[in-house]
Amino acid sequence: MEIYLVRHTTPNIEKGICYGQSDIGITDTFSDEVKKIHQHIPVSEISKVYSSPLQRCKLLAKTFDMPVIFDRRLKEMDFGDWELRAWNEIDQKELDPWMEDFVTIQVPNGESYIMLQQRILDFYNSLDHPSEEKIIIVTHAGPIRALLAHIQQVDLKDSFDIKVSYGEVFTI
Repeated sequence: MEIYLVRHTTPNIEKGICYGQSDIGITDTFSDEVKKIHQHIPVSEISKVYSSPLQRCKLLAKTFDMPVIFDRRLKEMDFGDWELRAWNEIDQKELDPWMEDFVTIQVPNGESYIMLQQRILDFYNSLDHPSEEKIIIVTHAGPIRALLAHIQQVDLKDSFDIKVSYGEVFTI
């Protein structure tokens, strides 16, 4: 099975805001970004499209003109109480321990990075497609990084060395 792992296009949110599972929209560069993404994928050969249900992924997934299977396990990390707050306004007593061990420390009323990885690996391991099949997975930077770290045998604490830009396509 060949997988095209795609990060959503640029979200419509100002820099410095913590967002994960918040359902924010996309910018007006969407059409241009979609054209670039489609150039990296043999769209006519794709048999299935999976997507996070958040609109910044959903809108991109629908551009492939085939039914989309939405899966909650493809959502970005749940930042709980920090969602839609400016990073510099989050209480340092909460933020510092998480920054020192973001892999295992759970965000208040959210999840830890290892929880996100377990979720994306549960999805990945549930895929059952013939080896010649080509699929698209539209998701977010966190799940992409966590999955690639697993495949490349990179420690989660070092996975931010894996750069994942908006609209980037990875082939597995």
